[in-house]
Amino acid sequence: MYIKRRRGWELPESAATPEVVYLNRREFSKGLAAGAVLLAGAGIFAGTGKAEAEEADPSAKLYPVKRNETYKLDRALTPADLVTSYNNYYEFGSSKDVSGAAQALPIRPWTVTIDGMVEKPITIGIDDLLARMPLEERLYRHRCVEAWSMTVPWSGFAMKALVDFAKPLSSAKYVQMTSFENPDVAEGQQANWYPWPYVEGLTMAEATTDLAFLVTGAYGKPAPKQNGAPLRLATPWKYGFKSAKGIVRFNFTDKQPYNFWQAIQASEYGFWANVNPAVPHPRWSQAYERVLGSDERVPTLLFNGYGEYVAALYKDLQNERLYA
Repeated sequence: MYIKRRRGWELPESAATPEVVYLNRREFSKGLAAGAVLLAGAGIFAGTGKAEAEEADPSAKLYPVKRNETYKLDRALTPADLVTSYNNYYEFGSSKDVSGAAQALPIRPWTVTIDGMVEKPITIGIDDLLARMPLEERLYRHRCVEAWSMTVPWSGFAMKALVDFAKPLSSAKYVQMTSFENPDVAEGQQANWYPWPYVEGLTMAEATTDLAFLVTGAYGKPAPKQNGAPLRLATPWKYGFKSAKGIVRFNFTDKQPYNFWQAIQASEYGFWANVNPAVPHPRWSQAYERVLGSDERVPTLLFNGYGEYVAALYKDLQNERLYA
């Protein structure tokens, strides 16, 4: 007798995305095939010729990339127009409607500095970095600390590939990521009560786990600016605020980074930020999440359903505030 064992991220059919959302996605896909424009200012190069797209972003010629089939989803992909128009990006404001403002960010030239405890510090142009990395597509859940969620086909490369490229010293215990700082175009950075620039960090074990992913594209195209172009982090087992956008520096260090949201409110936002439905945020429950594009609430899963990949990383950290 065949017995199907459901993986941790697989929910029952009753908890999957509603049919109307799925049908909206099908209509979106038809629009892509017809060359339709998705959204004014969305930053995805639909509706433009190949030459125009490559002039706007030289990496456009790299996409689409082959999908890594290791990572499956239990629900339909979130329509691209929602993912590109419902964004947390405090550099451009505290509302979700920042897609227009984000278009002011110049993403070429863009350099990435790799320094700290490495064999040889380097500053490299983003396109030169992409040429050295094994690009692929992964279908990932994204769970915001605000208790909403989405599913996205990210393109990019495993963070482990960047770590291998950096050649860190054995004394390095963490990777600190720093985002751009340009208040002339990023109006949110003119708010001097925030500790700019945005800083995040991972342990070396987290950075080299299979799941940690550096995003350069989405939906088969270069990532839109409002989604973190040209380089952002995706750690799908953690709350979304860990996913730094517009990264310009990777610093390898033996000191635990003190991240942006810790600096603002350490009692609510800790270093680890692993998804855990049993540990509420001080101001709301984390037991359920709202699927973006619907009013449906589904149960939140420990580690966002990715426990089989990452739970072992935390087995000796019972006394840590793992989930805040």
